[in-house]
This record gives sequence, C-alpha cells and structure tokens, in this order.
Amino acid sequence: MHPVSTPTAPPPAGHYSQGIVHNGLVYVAGQLPLDPATGTVVGAGDIEAQTEQVLRNVDAVLRAANSGLDQLLSVTVFVTGRDLWAGVNAAYGRLLGAHRPARAIVPVGELKPGCLIEVQAIAAQRT
Repeated sequence: MHPVSTPTAPPPAGHYSQGIVHNGLVYVAGQLPLDPATGTVVGAGDIEAQTEQVLRNVDAVLRAANSGLDQLLSVTVFVTGRDLWAGVNAAYGRLLGAHRPARAIVPVGELKPGCLIEVQAIAAQRT
C-alpha cells in the first residue's frame, strides 16, 4: 500500500492522502471543486463547472497513480441538493463519455463553503 501525491490536484486539507494504491486499485479521497494552484472554489454556484473541476481533480490523482477516468470502477458523489443531479449528470457524461462506472449520488447538508459537490472514487491501475 502506498500514498499518491500530486501537485496537479488540491493538497489534502487534513490528515489524509490524495489517494492510496493497494493491490492494483486506486482509492481517491474526496475531491472538491478547487483550483489546485490557488485553492479557490471554481464555478461559484455552477454545478456543471464544479462537477468538471472535481472530475479533473480526481483524474489528476488517478494519473499520478497510473490510472485515469476510463479506469473508474466506483464513484460516490456528494451534492448539496437533489436539484443538482441533472447538472451533475450532464457534466459527468461529457467527461466520462461512454464509460459508466458504478455510482451513488448522496445529497448532503453542507460541504466546504462555496462547494456544491465532492467526489470520492475507486479505480483500477493500468496494467
């Protein structure tokens, strides 16, 4: 088991790794719609822009672990409201294309201020 760290995704804000690789799987910690360079929220109030940023952050961690969005197995999406699901689906479909990993969308009360979405994922490493 080893941690994944990359400057192309937001740094951890607590005692955790951006990702962990174990037995050919990559476990990606919850990613927020933050610009990795500035740490600021991207797309204030725009769920599609935030979804795209979150998935770019997930992809950055996956790429650092010899994986990518096309290797996703399972995705858990946390959103601040059920009314955001259509926007999440639209952006998610644009970035993932025909690839359809298992997924759960969970409505939650609040996330980091300004954030409408957080995504946690599990993917396979490339062989």
